[in-house]
Amino acid sequence: MTNNRIKFPSYMEKIQSPEQAANIIKHMDVLGVSGFTKAGDSKSVLPKVAERARHENLKVTVLSGASLGYDTDADLAKHGALYKRMPFQADPTLRNSINNHEVLYVDQHLGQTADMLQSLVNFKIDVAIIEAASITEEGYIIPTTSVGNSPIFAEKASKIIIEINTTFPVNMGGIHDIKLLGKQPNREIIPVTQSDTRIGDPFIQVDPRKVAAIVFTEVPDCPAVISAPDEKTTAISNHILQFLEQEVDAGRLSETLLPLQAGIGKTANAILSGFAHSRFKNLTMYSEVLQDSTFELIDSGKLLFASASSITVTESCSKRVFEHFDTYKDKLLLRPQNISNSAEVIRRLGVIGINTAIEFDIYGNVNSTHITGTHMMNGIGGSGDFARNGYLSIFACPSISKEGRISHIVPMVSHTDHTEHDVDILVTEQGLADIRGLAPVERAKVIIENCVHPSYKGQLLEYFEEAYQQGGHTPHILDKALSWHSQFKAHGTMKTSEMVAL
Repeated sequence: MTNNRIKFPSYMEKIQSPEQAANIIKHMDVLGVSGFTKAGDSKSVLPKVAERARHENLKVTVLSGASLGYDTDADLAKHGALYKRMPFQADPTLRNSINNHEVLYVDQHLGQTADMLQSLVNFKIDVAIIEAASITEEGYIIPTTSVGNSPIFAEKASKIIIEINTTFPVNMGGIHDIKLLGKQPNREIIPVTQSDTRIGDPFIQVDPRKVAAIVFTEVPDCPAVISAPDEKTTAISNHILQFLEQEVDAGRLSETLLPLQAGIGKTANAILSGFAHSRFKNLTMYSEVLQDSTFELIDSGKLLFASASSITVTESCSKRVFEHFDTYKDKLLLRPQNISNSAEVIRRLGVIGINTAIEFDIYGNVNSTHITGTHMMNGIGGSGDFARNGYLSIFACPSISKEGRISHIVPMVSHTDHTEHDVDILVTEQGLADIRGLAPVERAKVIIENCVHPSYKGQLLEYFEEAYQQGGHTPHILDKALSWHSQFKAHGTMKTSEMVAL
């Protein structure tokens, strides 16, 4: 098994236990770790770092591709191992530590972390921890289910720890397309002209002299937990499909559409699943994460090719995919996230971006990160990369939640991640608002009419009409603009007392 996974003989003497490898890491080190939305992350060494922090003064800064799997982020946070975390997380325990000022958090566009590492010459990576399916004859890394920021971590790190995960097939080689971009300015173009364009190598090049340890693990990726489509998510999916059908009928798109991108989670997965029963055909994806719905669409014959930075699927989907990997292998590419999320490529391909929101306001501004404007949820992820640069920027969310106590369409968002200038389509289970080419007051009327839940429509119309009377290009009543959030904090509902009485 070892010879099958490691084809570079001098690495054999570097095989260590996870505990030994974790001891390489020192207090206040900066770690660059593989992993993107629970896929291809460190499953042996980082947990041992968290254990060390229980018994000694050990704090580290952790950079990844996106969120880590299992309880890794939680254990690092609760044992006091984290000094700073970037660029994304999705763990409730870490989230609380961030909001309680116990851990510093840098929320970044996922397409920009690698650029930051190249431009900030004083920002060093002390240790990179990268999961691999195998090692090539040159000592290079063949990743598993994600690429993320691993190539730039390997380049910038002083030391590298490689975790070889034997739960993944050895024949994973070939689905990765790795290219390190030059430093700005005067960087070369990224010559990706369609989803299946290959521009790099099927491995991550590393300097073998920097490899400090090789660790073996048999822990599979943390499975995604995705609920089946429900009434709301199905309605949202149907609204988007109907809109795209209208775009085809108007001659603005063909039935093959343009490359699709979708965020992760229940709503995004349900939206993509809806394409399986649509009129669209010969679809492609240029996205960040491939979820269960991606493989459903491949199985249905609707999706020809999918490019992303990771594969994050449920346990049952993982079993199906990796037991029949040769069936899917020629339809997949995994890239570094500064290429999967590249503004240049997204704009060239004309990607249709579909992402989720926490809330949006009557003028089309979107909050995708902060609860009531202050408390971090997960992070902006890659939604901004696609919203700013895609052919169509679509944001979806339910109209209400918490048994109707929260409206997700408000007078003014409590935190702005995506301005009105980067948003084309807003959709809830109530309907869809196409705000392209509309002035602010036109947008407000369309959004209120189509997206707002009936129990809040009157309240929102009242706000808009009062604001409109006071004038302004984007009418607002400043002392009332965030009153819905204040009302919720004080009384547990966004409905006014008059509305509650009704």
